[in-house]
Amino acid sequence: MAPPLFLLFLQLLVLVCSSSAQAQNISLGTSLTTQGPNKAWLSPSGDFAFGFRPIEDNSSFYLLAVWFNKISDKTVVWYAKTVEQEPQPIQVPSGSSLQLTSTGVLSLRDPTGREVWNPGAVGAPYASMLDTGNFVVAAAGGSSISWETFKNPTDTVLIRQVLSPGMALRSRLLTTDYSNGRFTLKLEAQSAALYSMAVPSGNIYDSYWLETGNVTNLVFNMSGRIYISMDDGTQVDLASAAVGSMEDYYHRATLDQDGVFRQYMYPKKLGSLSSPTWTSVAIQPENICDATTKVGSGTCGFNSYCMFDGTKNQTRCVCPEQYSFFDEQRKYKGCKPDFQPQSCDLDEAGAMGQYEFNLVNNVDWPLADYEQYTPIGMDECRRLCLIDCFCAVAVFYDNTCWKKKLPLSNGNMGSKVQRTVFIKVPLNNSSQPEFNKSSKWKTDKKGWILGSSLLLGGSVLVNFALISCIVFSSYCTITRKEVQSLQPSQDPGLPLKSFSYAELENATNGFKEVLGTGASSIVYKGQLQDKFGTYIAVKKIDKIQHETEKEFTVEAAEEEQSILTYWANDCYRCGRVDLLVDGDDEANINMNKVERFVAVALWCLQEEPTMRPSMLKVIQMLDGAVAIPTPPDSSSVINSLP
Repeated sequence: MAPPLFLLFLQLLVLVCSSSAQAQNISLGTSLTTQGPNKAWLSPSGDFAFGFRPIEDNSSFYLLAVWFNKISDKTVVWYAKTVEQEPQPIQVPSGSSLQLTSTGVLSLRDPTGREVWNPGAVGAPYASMLDTGNFVVAAAGGSSISWETFKNPTDTVLIRQVLSPGMALRSRLLTTDYSNGRFTLKLEAQSAALYSMAVPSGNIYDSYWLETGNVTNLVFNMSGRIYISMDDGTQVDLASAAVGSMEDYYHRATLDQDGVFRQYMYPKKLGSLSSPTWTSVAIQPENICDATTKVGSGTCGFNSYCMFDGTKNQTRCVCPEQYSFFDEQRKYKGCKPDFQPQSCDLDEAGAMGQYEFNLVNNVDWPLADYEQYTPIGMDECRRLCLIDCFCAVAVFYDNTCWKKKLPLSNGNMGSKVQRTVFIKVPLNNSSQPEFNKSSKWKTDKKGWILGSSLLLGGSVLVNFALISCIVFSSYCTITRKEVQSLQPSQDPGLPLKSFSYAELENATNGFKEVLGTGASSIVYKGQLQDKFGTYIAVKKIDKIQHETEKEFTVEAAEEEQSILTYWANDCYRCGRVDLLVDGDDEANINMNKVERFVAVALWCLQEEPTMRPSMLKVIQMLDGAVAIPTPPDSSSVINSLP
């Protein structure tokens, strides 16, 4: 029996000879354009074409590609990429051209004449589109090949194509999006493997199919067998199927967008089939849903799960009930819950009154658990997840409970997955759980404080906005008259109250946390010991001895200019709000936003309570959802706001 390497050499020799005999040479000076009759160069039989192929979802841009030319969908098997470390598909606009120049350079140029790609071959006497699907550029002298598509694969291999260590296939992102996808088949000196990858960086995650050994080649032979050959003569099938003859069928093998390496065939003759399609005849791995990667989402996106149809060799990604895809066209982005997450302020009774579980069998997300209990019963497993605000899913099997939090990865549904899953959702299909008023009020207030700090940075405007907006929940601030008098209110519905020095000292934890400073005072953050835990801002006069309460209540008096609110009002009306944020680079970048914030604060500081905006109006004005009228000095009502 002849050695395997000799047989491979003999096969390649026959391939080169037969391909050369069928070649139809492209002479120097010949060119293609995206429009007009010269869009592609055909192989002698017309089975394959090399040229400009419009991108399906954007017909004004084109790939430089090789495709099956005689079938209805013109399936692309190769496309030009950049020569960067992480090569990307080259997409050129209408009006671009490709030429085999008089100096023997294959050059792709955009409509301005700028070269965007060439394969690096110089002095080529001709080029050819072969009937094998291989486009070649001849070396000087014409006796050998300088460059070819078979040695620079994208996501597909064809019969008679051979890959060697250092070469790889990379899946597309979508069938109609040729951007680099999330999976790769890599041939290296010591292994052949399928890996998941990060998009768009190209960082390689775990392998989900691996064959180790001294690799020599990946071969797609004439009988339709695809295998990895080792230097000791071992041949490991990557995909192998009993396929139709080359005379009756087209063949290809592609690393698809879901990470499955599939072998396909397509009938050349229509026969009784009115609309023939590519049929998957072999796959690797056998069930991609079982493939697990420690990093990344797996085959389907985060928070979804994978279902495999063995009869069609197809996968389907599904969102759990009351979850939905971020993008129906790009399901790899994963699923999002259609409800607000559970508040951590809820006690056990509150959680049980607002949430329940959807029960799903034969599903698991094997790598998202953060806590495990055993031995334990099913009811207790549910309860422990229900009262835990971090827990989104509980998985139960064989008296063991796993608590899992979002995002969930590597989701898989199948008869072999012996798990019971409880997915936490709101009661009564509520998309917005109604938290108790105290919790919601605290959450909203904390959000406003944090949001104000982030938006306004470390400038003096922080002090201005915080003092103006966080004292009361229904109105924005205490007016100047109220600050000066601090008279007790006769109306229990109003939040005004006189405080002793001792009360305020206790509320501020001994005047510990400073919110801001003025010419004659320091403003401290405090919290009242009322049922709401109300946050307050307390101004302490630091230039007056606090000896009596009276002194305290009176300030493949300083000048008005030294009072922040008066100064801000003057700056706003003179068109110089930049003075308020002098030295704050972050605020100075967007003075329009600063001016909007100051205007909102001035509305909140109106002495007449009926003129102050509601919190809803404040939110709309801060977000830019409504126009902000010029704040009045003393008259004009807030109802004039749109």
